[in-house]
Amino acid sequence: MIPVRTAAAMATLALLAAGCGGQGQNGAASDTASGSVTSTVTSAPTASPSTPSTPAPTASQEALVPTALEFSARTLGGDSFEGASLAGRPVAFWFWAPWCPKCLSEAPAVKAAAGKYGDVAFIGVAGLDTEAAMKEFVERTGTGDLVHLADDKGAVWTKLGVSEQSTFVFMKPDGSTEKASGPLSQDKLDEHLRELLGR
Repeated sequence: MIPVRTAAAMATLALLAAGCGGQGQNGAASDTASGSVTSTVTSAPTASPSTPSTPAPTASQEALVPTALEFSARTLGGDSFEGASLAGRPVAFWFWAPWCPKCLSEAPAVKAAAGKYGDVAFIGVAGLDTEAAMKEFVERTGTGDLVHLADDKGAVWTKLGVSEQSTFVFMKPDGSTEKASGPLSQDKLDEHLRELLGR
């Protein structure tokens, strides 16, 4: 009985070796690179080529967070905010300063657009002044329904490559961005938002 089992095991090993084509690891690697799906599937139970494909979904999910969204900030309300929470969504960043007349003039258009385009995440990024002045600006403009970041150190401004107020950064779900200097009229802002949404 034992010799029969030994013979069967040897026959199985011989078949596996024949299935690999006798090319060794270098040959197997070149087969995988050239898209030889059949050999990979056939040897999947005993070979390792299928193992590297397992982590791929995790890596691609991480790639969905654009570099520009890899930041942490604090809202004017005192809550922590992670830029990564915006990944995969269309976003309109509005960079403003409390003393900026252009920013003040376009606040009604931003507020109206935020109400009209519910699919877009509107994020105000305040800077270049004190937090008290930022809060007063939000109250005066009635834009408190938007998320406003208190970027007093300019970290988010730097991350998104913004150097002046008023500036808009429109980010598509794939992470690509377009900048526009303000002030933007209601029509011009609508135009940018329609393009952002592909309408």
